[in-house]
Amino acid sequence: MFRLQHRFAQLPHTCFHHCQPSSVSAPQLIAFNHELAAQLGADTRDLNDALLADLFSGNALLPGAQVIAQNYCGHQFGQLNPQLGDGRAMLLGEIITPDQRIVDLQLKGAGRTPFSRNGDGRSPLGPVLREYLLSEAMHALGVPTTRALAAVLSGDTVYRDTAQPGAVFTRVASSHIRIGTLQWFALRQEHDTLTLLADFVIERHYPELLEQTEPNGTRYLALLTRIIERQAELIACWMQLGFIHGVMNTDNMTVSGETIDYGPCAFMDEYKASTVYSAIDRRGRYAFQNQPAIGQWNLTRLAEALLPLLHGDQTQAIELAQTALARFQPHYEQAWLTHMRQKCGWFSTQADDGLRIEQLLTILEAGRIDYTLFFRTLARHAAHIDVQASAHDWQPLLALCHPEAERRDTDQVLSIWLHDWARRCAQEEHRATARSAFMLDHNPAYIPRNHRIAEVIQAAEDDHDFAPFHTLLTILQSPYNEQPNYQAYQQPPKAQQRVLRTFCGT
Repeated sequence: MFRLQHRFAQLPHTCFHHCQPSSVSAPQLIAFNHELAAQLGADTRDLNDALLADLFSGNALLPGAQVIAQNYCGHQFGQLNPQLGDGRAMLLGEIITPDQRIVDLQLKGAGRTPFSRNGDGRSPLGPVLREYLLSEAMHALGVPTTRALAAVLSGDTVYRDTAQPGAVFTRVASSHIRIGTLQWFALRQEHDTLTLLADFVIERHYPELLEQTEPNGTRYLALLTRIIERQAELIACWMQLGFIHGVMNTDNMTVSGETIDYGPCAFMDEYKASTVYSAIDRRGRYAFQNQPAIGQWNLTRLAEALLPLLHGDQTQAIELAQTALARFQPHYEQAWLTHMRQKCGWFSTQADDGLRIEQLLTILEAGRIDYTLFFRTLARHAAHIDVQASAHDWQPLLALCHPEAERRDTDQVLSIWLHDWARRCAQEEHRATARSAFMLDHNPAYIPRNHRIAEVIQAAEDDHDFAPFHTLLTILQSPYNEQPNYQAYQQPPKAQQRVLRTFCGT
């Protein structure tokens, strides 16, 4: 089994509190990621389900576990909450993998912690299934993300708006240090601990800075810059896939640059820049189109927290922070444009590519066209279409316009754009078949569509049926491959299947 270490627990005690999982009545293993366990250095295939259910529900502890809940604060929907912390999550320890990476192992939903306040520290089944599917789908899509190791049915009832079955989730992450973790110590002016934590982050996630910089403001400015760049690249990944995080609070953004906390998240079906799924985001703060700006806003809060480490003179510290923050937008735009060129099948760069892509997104929104299906369809037909293509050749793409859209105008504008796309492709010295293959590698056939997630959760909650969960998980593990038996899973929801609101599990 895993050999656990506890480097975070060696930081000052103000960084965490010790705690213990509470036992559950009837743990039952829903899923265990044996492949991930092997990558982490453990051979678990000979372990029976009952033992795995005990270990990953909290009824039994892994050898050497020292359970802690981490301390942090955060800006939630723009408002500072000075005390948050792991209210339903417990860090069991850290693992050194065979390839010498260090990762955290954490239980979610295993009972109360010192940060639970009036909460029960438990998780309903639905959010556990959602996070398992979403995090593994994101990994398969090539997006930096936390991973799912286990999901266990607790046998107990959790009360939210209604009585729901409870479950426990095991998460693997490069670390669980958030922007809000650093904010917590800056807010309390605990600069010595803030420095220790920043050094820990550098050693854990950016070890190259140990050789490139001196242990002074230069090093911490380099740290801030690296985090800004990683977050810009991460959000560009989200945007090119149509992913909406839903709750981009500063306590839900990691310093490692991984996607974390799959609460009210979802993938868009029809392209609409202002799409919001989260039921608690009533003003659209975290709408799809706002994610880059919110990312930069959150990073500004990180910069504020690091000001005491950047320079002894606050005016100069602010100037250094502003210079670093100015890197976000151009870095994001370059990363996003690179992804979008790949989706469009362009191997070279042209100055007006960004304008072409923005024009396409405007057309997709006007035609209420499914974002993922459009690009996948374009990729399939790229091998057969050239600048001489007729309207008939474009028909599979034009047919994606929603029946209730202004069909005639959208057809015409989309047809013009597609002819321009073909001319742009023809300027490159690549065979159409190679372009199509390249596009298929960058445009998924399968995403975790919200209505499919809802079907999985309903089957599990109502009928104790986890077969739909395992089917969807299998599909999502190969998102770029055509899977003939599961063609229906590529399709957007019908009107009666649409799920327009998602919820947190707290």
